[in-house]
Formats: sequence, C-alpha cells, structure tokens
Amino acid sequence: MSTETLEPGSLEAGILDAVRLALSRSGAPLSPQAVAEALRATGRPVGDATVLAVHERLVRDAVGAGPLEPLLRLPGVTDVLVNGAGAVHIDRGAGLERVALDLGGEPEVRRLAQRLAAAGGRRLDDAVPHVDVRLADGTRLHAVLAPVARPGTLISLRVPSARPLALDDLVAAGTLTPGLARVVRALIRARVAFLVTGGTGTGKTTLLGSLLGLVPPAERIVVVEDAAELRPDHPHVVGLEGRVANVEGAGALDLRLLVRQALRMRPDRLVVGEVRGAEVVDLLAALNTGHDGGCGTVHANSAADVPARLEALALAAGLDRAAVHSQLASGVGAILHLARDARGHRRLAEIALPHRGRDGWVEMRTALRHRRVDGRGRIDPGPAADELAALVGATAEADDAAGAP
Repeated sequence: MSTETLEPGSLEAGILDAVRLALSRSGAPLSPQAVAEALRATGRPVGDATVLAVHERLVRDAVGAGPLEPLLRLPGVTDVLVNGAGAVHIDRGAGLERVALDLGGEPEVRRLAQRLAAAGGRRLDDAVPHVDVRLADGTRLHAVLAPVARPGTLISLRVPSARPLALDDLVAAGTLTPGLARVVRALIRARVAFLVTGGTGTGKTTLLGSLLGLVPPAERIVVVEDAAELRPDHPHVVGLEGRVANVEGAGALDLRLLVRQALRMRPDRLVVGEVRGAEVVDLLAALNTGHDGGCGTVHANSAADVPARLEALALAAGLDRAAVHSQLASGVGAILHLARDARGHRRLAEIALPHRGRDGWVEMRTALRHRRVDGRGRIDPGPAADELAALVGATAEADDAAGAP
C-alpha cells in the first residue's frame, strides 16, 4: 500500500467525485474498504490516512445536514446561513456570528443544497432553482442555487427549539420583563385575540409558541402553517400544513383553504402561524364570528404599521380598505410587537391596541412600551394603558386571588 497521504482538510474535489462515481457504479455500501477499492480503481494513492479522510468526508456529506450538522446541534442556535462557498454564519440570539467552516467549493455547496432538498421531498435544479421546505427533524430549509443567487448557492436553515420555551424562559432571556409576562398571561386568560408582529428573526414564532402553552389544557388549539414550526407545550394541539404544487403543477394547498378547514374542526383557539397572504381575510372573518382568542404572526416594522400591512395583504385578496379596518377594529384586541436591538437581542418592545377613529380608519395606540435605559428594562405606559388595564384587569385580579404567577 502506498504511503502517500492526504490530510482531511486538503481533499480535492476530483478525488471525492471519482470515489462517489466508482461507488455508485459498484453499488457497494460506504465503508473504508469500499473507498480503498474505489481509489485503486481510479489510480489514486491509497494510504491509510487518505482512505480514512475520504471515508470521513463522504460520511459527513451523506448524513443529516452534512458539514452543517454540528452547527445545528450547538446550544441556542436558531439559524445557520451559508453564503456560497465563502462564508457560514450562525445566530444564537445575539446577532450573526461567522464560523470557520470549509464547505469546499461551489459544487459541494450546490450538492449539499440539492441533497437537503431531496430529503424534504423537493426538487432543486436549474429548472427550479429555489426551495422552501421543512425537513424531517423540523428544520426549515430555504435554498437558492447559483447563478440566480450570489456569490454562490445560498442555504438558510431555521432550527427548531429542542424543547418548547415557556414564558418564564423568555423572561430569563430578557425577551420580556416580569411585568409584561404578567400582562400577556392575562391576555391569554381573557381570550383576547392578538397578533404577534415584528421583523424577520425577532422571535415571533418563539413567543407565540410560548403563549399557546398558557392556553388552558381543556381547550383545543388548531394551528395552520405554511411550514410547521410551532410546537407549543399543550396537550391538545392539531395542525394543518400548506403544500406547494408538485412538478406537474398539481396538489397545492394554500393557507386560505386550510384556514377554512380549520374552522370546521371545532377550534377553541384558531392560530395562523404566519399571515402573509390572502388567508388574512379568513382569519379576520373568523375573529369577527365568535372565535375568541385566535392569534397569528405578521411581519411588520412597527405596531403602527400593522393596519397598513394587513390592508395590503387583504387588498390583494379582494377585501377593500374599509372592510379591513372594520374587521381589524372589532376582531383583534392587541398587537404584541417584537424588535431586536443593536446587539441583536430580541425583546417584546410594545403592546398596542387598535383604535378606530371617526373617519373609520384604524390606528394603533401604544399601551406599554419596553425600553432599555442604562442597561435595564423599563416599561413606559402609553395612551392606551388604561384601556389595556380594563381589557385584562378582571382576569389579572382573578389570577392574583388564585395565586397565579
């Protein structure tokens, strides 16, 4: 046997591709012996270190998320982002961090994206160069192939929490103050319909899942999502998940259809995981027809922008502006707005209530605002503070009498 060796970090793509091709032709299972025989067949040097390095790399590329798997298992990681062959970043709740990880060249990154897409039952190639799918372990994959994506194939992985986070966990992490936690507990107990809003990566789904864990166990929660991410700690949760069309263009299930199905499933709490299309019409209609305590998440830059955001979504589905504002005013009780500070820390920044003016249009009035002053959280009351107190006051008093936290 030759003594020429190759360090694991210096493997050439040509060697790996040649071994993959030889193994696929032989049909042999992946093992060090099969790798050694494949190397001999290609005329490559067959040192012990080379065989083990090639075997290790092929196993790493074939199992789970391949070279990204260790990053997905790091405590606290919520996102793993791959920017072509050049850079990999992770988010552990305090903003993006670059990690030292060599994924090889663009062909390796492209192959990894395609394998992950195939694991989710989706096609990813030049004809369909983008994919958004949930993997078997709950990780959400979004990928776009080069040359559509620059500087190369882009992979975004949203990592589900290993366990549902309770509201106390979010208080400990600084997302909520104890006072705000008490308020949102009262909102849940009072069956107030609400929307969790914020920008991308502000923790909307995490907060919503924690709040659903506060719903009394005797109530049935029906969750509608484009990709299943909500995992509330609750004994009676059922879910409906959207589906895109197959390669023949058939079989699509959009959220609007699923919201209508959910209404026939006797929901005590109707939840739309992410409102971003025509389903807003059916959700608003449900919240105005006796489905108290319904909720969902909406992308918005601020609580004040929520009416305009819902208006834009509903207008595309044929609901005019006046109807949107009317249903928003009567169906939604509160807006919980999340933000990230300059250091990347997530927090519940504002609780606002819809107010319908004499002109018929809804504006959001701040009830409570969370600010950082001298490194500490501070809650400032707003114009709607008394209205919020009246909305949850009876429930909060009952909780105090019962000794609730």
